[in-house]
Amino acid sequence: MDQPPPPADQPSQPDRTGAALDLDGLAGHLRALPPSCGPVRLVAVDGHAGSGKSTFTDRLAAALGGAPVLHLDDLATHDELFEWTDRFRSQVLDALALGRTASYRPYDWVRRAFGPPAALPPAPVVLVEGVGAGRRALRPHLACLLWLDLPPCAAWERGRRRDGPGQAEFWDGWMRAEQSHFAADPSRPHADFLIRQRNAGYAVIPAGQATT
Repeated sequence: MDQPPPPADQPSQPDRTGAALDLDGLAGHLRALPPSCGPVRLVAVDGHAGSGKSTFTDRLAAALGGAPVLHLDDLATHDELFEWTDRFRSQVLDALALGRTASYRPYDWVRRAFGPPAALPPAPVVLVEGVGAGRRALRPHLACLLWLDLPPCAAWERGRRRDGPGQAEFWDGWMRAEQSHFAADPSRPHADFLIRQRNAGYAVIPAGQATT
């Protein structure tokens, strides 16, 4: 439910303020944070569906030397788009808090069923990517919350274009669910950094310095 950023010559509402994001610098900052979940620095990458979270997270994971990534699409289901907190706690959070490798079962969106177990090791930094990653129930366990700062309508339009008309009904339901979730449990006001796409790369803005 996420998608890569557009080509550099076709930016989608790029940010022209702030310095270009140095992923190595951000990685160093995250490594220096105190552990937040047992020995792990749990870092959430949140934002609206279609805002570019997956691509950004992959690049940040590489800058961290191959940090493990949990995509929340693997815990959500068709019937539980946002009601995955208990599953996250029992399959992921409890194990990481004890310094153990977590075992979770990724959801197969085609088969509409959970697949075989996957492992998530208790690395120094673990990235959790997906809509709602910065929710209230998880924030006490986070070392840092990053928000991909693309407005909802722009993000959803990108997602609809990516998935095509065959997924229009799903997107109608998804947008209602996402609006409801963030109305009750917003993440952006609690973000440590806002990540905005630029013509080349990203800009990282401390949340307290953002003007909008």
